[in-house]
Amino acid sequence: MKNASKRATVYFDPDLHRALRVKAAETDTSLSELVNQAVKLSLAEDAEDLAAFAGRASEPDLAFEDVLDDLKRRGKI
Repeated sequence: MKNASKRATVYFDPDLHRALRVKAAETDTSLSELVNQAVKLSLAEDAEDLAAFAGRASEPDLAFEDVLDDLKRRGKI
């Protein structure tokens, strides 16, 4: 059984909407498909970021002040 699509109203900046319409026409893709692809890509990037954060969760925190103090001590700033 195929998943039923859900309908949503989305408001685009007029220039962005025009660009999407042109891209859809040139790629023989619907505007909905373009938006779905963009949203999936954005969510995949979010998932990668969250995985990276989780992978670094056990690393010690480093205070900004400590970094500045270290740079001063080493004559970098």
